[in-house]
Amino acid sequence: MCMQPSFSQRVYDLTLSIQPGYVTTYGALARAAGGGSMAARSITSILGKAPNQKSIPYHRIVYANGTVWLPVGREQERQKMYKREGIIVNDKGKIQDFEELLWEFE
Repeated sequence: MCMQPSFSQRVYDLTLSIQPGYVTTYGALARAAGGGSMAARSITSILGKAPNQKSIPYHRIVYANGTVWLPVGREQERQKMYKREGIIVNDKGKIQDFEELLWEFE
Protein backbone atom coordinates (compact mmCIF):
# COMPACT_ATOMS: atom_id res chain seq x y z
CA MET A 1 0.00 0.00 0.00
CA CYS A 2 1.38 3.38 -1.04
CA MET A 3 0.90 6.18 1.48
CA GLN A 4 0.19 9.66 0.19
CA PRO A 5 2.38 12.45 1.55
CA SER A 6 0.71 14.62 4.18
CA PHE A 7 -0.79 17.99 3.34
CA SER A 8 2.16 19.64 5.09
CA GLN A 9 4.67 17.65 3.03
CA ARG A 10 2.84 18.52 -0.19
CA VAL A 11 2.91 22.23 0.77
CA TYR A 12 6.63 22.02 1.44
CA ASP A 13 7.39 20.15 -1.81
CA LEU A 14 5.26 22.51 -3.90
CA THR A 15 6.89 25.56 -2.33
CA LEU A 16 10.32 24.25 -3.30
CA SER A 17 9.11 23.78 -6.90
CA ILE A 18 8.41 27.51 -7.46
CA GLN A 19 11.11 28.68 -9.84
CA PRO A 20 13.06 31.93 -9.40
CA GLY A 21 11.30 34.90 -10.96
CA TYR A 22 7.84 33.54 -10.23
CA VAL A 23 5.40 33.79 -7.34
CA THR A 24 2.31 32.01 -6.13
CA THR A 25 -0.40 32.89 -3.66
CA TYR A 26 -1.15 31.27 -0.33
CA GLY A 27 -4.49 30.11 -1.75
CA ALA A 28 -3.05 28.63 -4.94
CA LEU A 29 -0.45 26.77 -2.92
CA ALA A 30 -3.07 25.41 -0.52
CA ARG A 31 -5.34 24.29 -3.41
CA ALA A 32 -2.45 22.64 -5.28
CA ALA A 33 -1.59 20.72 -2.09
CA GLY A 34 -5.19 19.48 -1.87
CA GLY A 35 -6.51 21.82 0.81
CA GLY A 36 -9.79 23.67 0.99
CA SER A 37 -10.45 27.39 1.02
CA MET A 38 -9.40 27.86 4.66
CA ALA A 39 -6.14 25.92 4.21
CA ALA A 40 -4.35 29.02 2.90
CA ARG A 41 -4.28 30.35 6.46
CA SER A 42 -2.12 27.41 7.54
CA ILE A 43 0.64 27.79 4.93
CA THR A 44 2.92 30.06 6.98
CA SER A 45 2.58 27.86 10.05
CA ILE A 46 3.29 24.70 8.06
CA LEU A 47 6.38 26.15 6.42
CA GLY A 48 7.55 27.54 9.75
CA LYS A 49 7.77 23.96 11.03
CA ALA A 50 9.33 22.49 7.88
CA PRO A 51 12.82 21.00 7.81
CA ASN A 52 15.63 22.99 6.25
CA GLN A 53 14.11 26.47 6.75
CA LYS A 54 16.83 28.25 4.75
CA SER A 55 15.83 26.47 1.53
CA ILE A 56 12.23 27.72 1.60
CA PRO A 57 11.59 30.59 -0.85
CA TYR A 58 9.12 32.42 1.40
CA HIS A 59 9.37 35.53 -0.76
CA ARG A 60 7.74 33.68 -3.66
CA ILE A 61 4.48 33.25 -1.74
CA VAL A 62 2.34 36.40 -1.83
CA TYR A 63 -1.18 37.55 -1.07
CA ALA A 64 -3.98 36.98 -3.60
CA ASN A 65 -3.87 40.60 -4.81
CA GLY A 66 -0.12 40.49 -5.53
CA THR A 67 0.94 42.24 -2.34
CA VAL A 68 4.17 40.98 -0.81
CA TRP A 69 4.86 40.56 2.88
CA LEU A 70 7.85 42.59 3.98
CA PRO A 71 8.73 41.50 7.52
CA VAL A 72 9.69 44.35 9.84
CA GLY A 73 13.46 44.62 9.99
CA ARG A 74 13.94 42.51 6.86
CA GLU A 75 12.35 44.75 4.22
CA GLN A 76 15.62 45.54 2.43
CA GLU A 77 16.73 41.91 2.44
CA ARG A 78 13.39 40.81 0.99
CA GLN A 79 13.45 43.59 -1.64
CA LYS A 80 16.93 42.43 -2.73
CA MET A 81 15.61 38.89 -3.18
CA TYR A 82 12.89 40.15 -5.51
CA LYS A 83 15.29 42.34 -7.43
CA ARG A 84 17.76 39.45 -7.84
CA GLU A 85 14.98 37.40 -9.45
CA GLY A 86 13.80 40.23 -11.70
CA ILE A 87 10.56 40.74 -9.78
CA ILE A 88 9.55 44.38 -9.49
CA VAL A 89 7.68 45.43 -6.35
CA ASN A 90 6.08 48.87 -6.55
CA ASP A 91 6.04 51.45 -3.76
CA LYS A 92 2.70 50.06 -2.53
CA GLY A 93 4.22 46.61 -2.01
CA LYS A 94 2.56 44.99 -5.02
CA ILE A 95 4.25 42.92 -7.70
CA GLN A 96 4.33 44.52 -11.13
CA ASP A 97 2.92 42.19 -13.82
CA PHE A 98 1.61 39.93 -11.06
CA GLU A 99 -0.61 37.78 -13.29
CA GLU A 100 2.26 37.06 -15.68
CA LEU A 101 4.55 35.94 -12.85
CA LEU A 102 2.10 33.51 -11.26
CA TRP A 103 3.56 30.03 -10.99
CA GLU A 104 1.39 27.27 -12.40
CA PHE A 105 1.50 24.06 -10.38
CA GLU A 106 1.22 20.89 -12.46
